[in-house]
Amino acid sequence: MINEKKEFRNISNVSIMKLIIVPTPVGNLEDMTFRAVNVLKSVDLILAEDTRTSGVLLKHFDIQTSMQSHHKFNEHKTVENVVAKILAGQRVALISDAGTPAISDPGFLLVRQCVQAGVEVECLPGATAFVPALVDSGLPNDRFCFEGFLPQKKGRQTRLKALADETRTMVFYESPYRLTKTLQQFAEVFGNERQASVSREISKMFEETARGTLAELVLHFTAKPPKGEIVVVVGGKE
Repeated sequence: MINEKKEFRNISNVSIMKLIIVPTPVGNLEDMTFRAVNVLKSVDLILAEDTRTSGVLLKHFDIQTSMQSHHKFNEHKTVENVVAKILAGQRVALISDAGTPAISDPGFLLVRQCVQAGVEVECLPGATAFVPALVDSGLPNDRFCFEGFLPQKKGRQTRLKALADETRTMVFYESPYRLTKTLQQFAEVFGNERQASVSREISKMFEETARGTLAELVLHFTAKPPKGEIVVVVGGKE
């Protein structure tokens, strides 16, 4: 038997040569963990998807750490510079506007570059939208596939057809403006009677989950256009 010693340490003592991935609330600010706050106060630099959005979060928790923009439009140009800063001894954390960075948000390129450069990467546990939506759906969640955002145009139909025989529960992110059209496309590919759920505004005041067949959900959201962030969960093929 392997004896594994668990060490409980002061998380505020963030070591150098490390990138810390810090999840942030998808809705209610009380979902922020003590550890996440301590790390963001302890590092030298916070990479933020939108510094204005993150500025509200940092102000709420009295975090004074400097921020730098790191988003999908500039990450290809900035990753090498960020890795160089970490190698030079700066303590760096990465956050997105909401949820866990790199999950349908910027972060993958930086993590990959850090790994290739020998920089340690640590991802804190924390908020992400698809987990509560999956659990709330009432659909099987012992095995599932996360698809995130489907391609908007090129490759969309190809991807949907590839999922037509998927037996696991499927999880998608979608814009409220495209939701009804997406549900209609799902019904065409997966069948009108396929069970699904739509969760919106997770962890916020007007959180809601609608469940039913794809046909029923199309009718529901045609009559009641949704607002807020959307997670769609679709049952697998039986």
